[in-house]
Amino acid sequence: MSGDTEKLASTRHTLAHLLAAAIREIYPHAKATIGPAIDTGFYYDFDFSGGTVPNVDDLPNIQKKMVALLPAWKEFTRKEVTADEARKAFAGNQFKTELIDDLAKEGATITLYTSGGFTDLCRGGHAEHPSKEIDAGSFKLDKVAGAYWRGDEKNPMLTRIYGLAFDTRASLEQFITQREEAIKRDHRKIAKEQGLLVFSDLVGSGMPMYTPKGNIIRNAIIGYSRELNEKLGFGEVHTPNVNKAELFKLSGHYDAYKEDMLSVRSQYVSDEMFLKPMNCPQHTQIYASAPRSYRDLPVRYSDFANLYRDERPGQLSGLTRLRAFAQDDGHIFCREDQIESEISNVLSAIQEALKTYNIDYWMRFSLRGAANDSKYLGDPAVWERAQNIMRSLLKSKKIEHKEAQGEAAFYGPKIDIMAVDAIGREWQISTVQLDFVQPSRFQLEYTAEDGSKKTPVMIHRALIGSPDRFLGVLIEHYAGAFPLWLSPVHVKILPVSDKQTAYAQSVFDQLKAAGIRVELSDGDSLGKRIRAAKVDKVPYLLVVGDQEVTDSTATLESRDKGKIGALSITEIISKLQEEIRNRAA
Repeated sequence: MSGDTEKLASTRHTLAHLLAAAIREIYPHAKATIGPAIDTGFYYDFDFSGGTVPNVDDLPNIQKKMVALLPAWKEFTRKEVTADEARKAFAGNQFKTELIDDLAKEGATITLYTSGGFTDLCRGGHAEHPSKEIDAGSFKLDKVAGAYWRGDEKNPMLTRIYGLAFDTRASLEQFITQREEAIKRDHRKIAKEQGLLVFSDLVGSGMPMYTPKGNIIRNAIIGYSRELNEKLGFGEVHTPNVNKAELFKLSGHYDAYKEDMLSVRSQYVSDEMFLKPMNCPQHTQIYASAPRSYRDLPVRYSDFANLYRDERPGQLSGLTRLRAFAQDDGHIFCREDQIESEISNVLSAIQEALKTYNIDYWMRFSLRGAANDSKYLGDPAVWERAQNIMRSLLKSKKIEHKEAQGEAAFYGPKIDIMAVDAIGREWQISTVQLDFVQPSRFQLEYTAEDGSKKTPVMIHRALIGSPDRFLGVLIEHYAGAFPLWLSPVHVKILPVSDKQTAYAQSVFDQLKAAGIRVELSDGDSLGKRIRAAKVDKVPYLLVVGDQEVTDSTATLESRDKGKIGALSITEIISKLQEEIRNRAA
């Protein structure tokens, strides 16, 4: 954690205490429980039983009290106490007492922190001088929600008050603006408005079904990744969804990910089986199916087969967190002397893709962490070699990146591409992972130039990650206004009245024959049809009136650039085809 990040976390935790102090002033009957810092601020859980329970309309008054108390919060004092002293300090609060009992059983040091006359049970991590360090305009109470004590539904329901907190007032306002824009861009809302996909309780949560329009976009994403794979020399394979547990035991996924895997039962065999959560173990078996020479390497496989992960219901979120999804997955089996060129080529393809999608990005170099060493497979010395290879590559290519300890895959270090969308949010999409572990576990080999047997290196990579998840990102990035090449409908033809319908149909036929995705919209009033097209954010409209019929033209109007003017049908087709071919964003 960087110094700035740690300082902000301490500020947020301090504000949680300040919230508890304000609640004590306004609602003396409330029992405070726990109040941690979180990614966007802080929260505190309270038991308001036996008295008034605040709602969202009460938050401004509570915040006003926090601001009034802040000047008296000069510093924190720390005091170590015995369990009995702590119980006495929080007599009548069964929640704090439970925490104290747990600390006592663990033999942990029990500490009380006091500032501004308010004392709380806490392990520490506060602003040293709150009244000087915290800008009263840099935080805002945000919402009220229910939360079970310690997250267990068998426990009492508490009231959780959330607050936003940033280092400055400007950062807070920027976050609130971004969040409001994110609500407008919510891919679930836009996808429903545009009729792109469907979720059904009968099918199951986290398992999307694409309408014809939604599938056009998804296929366009996959089609572009296929083109990039072709340039990189990948051969596309297809692997089964159901696999025996032995495959994942050998790969290491069984021990690392079993709780996230969906099990399958056969009526006829007793094998333990799972729906596959990833493709890499299957690709090792294709590689192992034939003898390999050093001349054959690199061997590159791509795969778009569906994957399945048993995500918790509360973690599912539209397309961005699913149980069933595909990946533009790929694996390279190569010699060590080929690692740099292979990873460089993949990174170039990823950069090309994100430029086409008009998405900014940065790169994170994810390393093995020492804190949870047991989750990683393989010899630490091999890990160090792999990490040095990737670090050297990033340096030689002068690729700007940030290092992140403990974010590596369990079998090797990786470069994660963090996409930054139109409103500044970050999404991890692409990844390149260097793996010395799985080829050894599967006893993969190739014949070296001197006739000896050697183990290949395995590179795992995705270009844009999951096409399903990426579609969710794109909907929000473009706010539903897809570039022409991705749009399910390229152009909508709008005859002014019934008199032009026959001509409009002939224009429709010509565009369709030229490979343009086109719709003919008639029946309702012209104004209503134009409004409907704008809700769907169709890239181009073709308006056909009497003059256009006479001149054998159509008036082209762009969603993004406004009215272009009357053009011949040939000119319109040529213009649209060129824009589609170039994948103009």
